[in-house]
Amino acid sequence: MFKRAFDVVASAGGLTVLSPLLLLVAILVKATSQGPVLYRATRVGRDGVLFTLLKFRSMVQNADKLGPGVTGADDARITPIGRFLRRTKLDELPQLINVLRGEMSIVGPRPEDPRYVALYTPEQREVLKVRPGITSPASVEYRSEAELLSGQDWETKYVNEVMPAKLAIDLQYVRNSSFWGDLSLILRTALAIIAR
Repeated sequence: MFKRAFDVVASAGGLTVLSPLLLLVAILVKATSQGPVLYRATRVGRDGVLFTLLKFRSMVQNADKLGPGVTGADDARITPIGRFLRRTKLDELPQLINVLRGEMSIVGPRPEDPRYVALYTPEQREVLKVRPGITSPASVEYRSEAELLSGQDWETKYVNEVMPAKLAIDLQYVRNSSFWGDLSLILRTALAIIAR
């Protein structure tokens, strides 16, 4: 209950304070490539319920139909402004709306595409017991994930190596989460973004 109250206050406050930045990013996305400002992706939420995750569009229009569900470092589908948005994580800011709606939390395992959730083991599916988050221990640990997925067939590498490693980290979070741990993770996330 306390975590949800924090999420509501933080997301509402974030959307209010960051509204000028959100507007600027929206204008840049629209002015530099064809397609909608927001990318709407189907993701798996708490208890396996599907929801529509919001992001600033960082790839060409219909990119999800032109390649794999994960993005590698050399992915030609990423727009020039999209590379900057991804590096700075500004593309994730619209997910504050998902948090306000109750579909996500500020901190929790990152929401995954249904096609990859279908590959989870019963143990890995434990991450679906909580709301997915904008940031998680695994997303901080793997903040340079796209660089790991370079070269040929990065989707196979993601499924066989990266995804299981991230799930192991996030399972530990689910089993041992705390409010103070969440605050620490928010700080670590901010520092990691600044460091990039």
